[in-house]
Amino acid sequence: MVGRVDATRPAVSLPRPWRIGLVAVPATFIAVFYAWPLATLLHRVLRSRDALDVLHSPGLARIAWFTFWQAIVSTLATLVIGVGPAYVIARFRFPGRRLLLTLVTLPFMLPTVVVGAAFLAVLPTRWHNSVGALLVAHVFFNVAVVVRLVGAKWATVPRDLTGAARLLGATPWQVARHVVLPLLQPALTAAAMVVFLFTFTSFGAATLLAGPAHPTVEVEIARRATQLGDIDGAAVLAVLQLLALTAVIVCLTAWQRRSAVQLRGRAIPLPPRTRRQRVLVSGALIAGTLCFAAPLVAAVLKSMRVRGSWTLTAWRTLGSTQVRPGIGLGIDPVASMFTSLRFAAVAAVISLLIGTTAAFGIVTARRGGRLLDSGIMLPLGTSAVTIGFGMLITFDQAPFDWRASWWLIPLGHALVAVPFVVRALLPLLTSIPSARLDAAALLGASPSRAHLEVVVRPLLRPIGAATALAAVISLGEFGATTFLTRSGRETMPIAIGRLLGRAGDIPRAQGFALATLLMMVTAVIVSVAERPLQSPDA
Repeated sequence: MVGRVDATRPAVSLPRPWRIGLVAVPATFIAVFYAWPLATLLHRVLRSRDALDVLHSPGLARIAWFTFWQAIVSTLATLVIGVGPAYVIARFRFPGRRLLLTLVTLPFMLPTVVVGAAFLAVLPTRWHNSVGALLVAHVFFNVAVVVRLVGAKWATVPRDLTGAARLLGATPWQVARHVVLPLLQPALTAAAMVVFLFTFTSFGAATLLAGPAHPTVEVEIARRATQLGDIDGAAVLAVLQLLALTAVIVCLTAWQRRSAVQLRGRAIPLPPRTRRQRVLVSGALIAGTLCFAAPLVAAVLKSMRVRGSWTLTAWRTLGSTQVRPGIGLGIDPVASMFTSLRFAAVAAVISLLIGTTAAFGIVTARRGGRLLDSGIMLPLGTSAVTIGFGMLITFDQAPFDWRASWWLIPLGHALVAVPFVVRALLPLLTSIPSARLDAAALLGASPSRAHLEVVVRPLLRPIGAATALAAVISLGEFGATTFLTRSGRETMPIAIGRLLGRAGDIPRAQGFALATLLMMVTAVIVSVAERPLQSPDA
């Protein structure tokens, strides 16, 4: 009797020793460079006798409250503003649709220091070092999350469902409130959770835009650790922030699961037909182009503006080391660019090796794979400042005194990038049925040739995209690098932050010029990352 072939079983199947190794390598990476530093932070807090004093320190309650309410306001504003372009992009087909989607998505891919520099350039001087500047930048940076998550869900809402409600006499407002909104609630909750996570742990934008008068918890952790030398106080704040984030994520995740509604299919975007629809689409395209392009263009123009005149002085002097008298702070913008590129290359390689190994381990192992899948995502729920701070105080004594080691920085970047590599590869690995290998064998292919054609070759495009994304994450990383960088090894975000914080028109123009370069490099890498995802005949 011939057995029935399971066409849905994944094609990737390896011997037990291989499965153990594929799980052990990424698990060890996470245990050493993530779990150990967090355990060190927790141990430092538990043994500290000044923990209660830190909690009662003057101004801490104000900092915690400001961090919380600005994250809430930023999240709500992002949801309100992002719903419009999410609806237009999901439901309508029109000239400029791809441009609008690119403009909305690009800020999320840019480093936070570039976004901060862009808003320093476009906002009036009176808005600098203000809460309003921080809130506007948060919305600008995170609208892409709403457009992607909510728009993807909106595209699955059947048109006949809303049409039936209108035929039954429901007004547009009633259709939106009683039909569309309940279906979008899981996506809205997911988007709110992601935006809140990013705004609550805001560091780069808060440092550049809010200023010392409005510090977030992230900024206070960095100030205590790097300026005041209060390591115990910084550790207490880092642990409290991590606990608060965990509680928020658990609550929002549970709420999302309870309200989940499954919809099949996808509504095809249609051209706008009525005058109201055409006005809506035109308004979204014009407003999106102006709002998302203006800050980036302003940053470019600011790099060519010195003492009220148009000049390329800042660009011509990028290769020289600028030293501020009396402080001895040396900043070589060009050297920082090559440092960032070198770190990005190393971080991309590490992320690719660990992420690919983890993806195969998750697919081939059962219980171990599920545990690894959960563990590999933990760095995304932890702020980069906490990761960098934990690594700093963990690897600062023999036999693991690695503080001065250059490779510790790309390792910290890879911790954040590995989950994205795993998420890029898992869907494809789990969707390859074993029947394809059987069919290749029946056609005469050897086992190695069958695995090459069925498993390895389809992974090349996602691997290329994931590698480029890991490089982008490394280029823009600011929080962990603030703790791990050493003099002479400043990355571009660090150099931009220091140049924009210095007095004088030329250093600030150099900061905008370096931000422009980082923006251009990021855009090139993102375009390379998206190209492999397109079909060959696209």
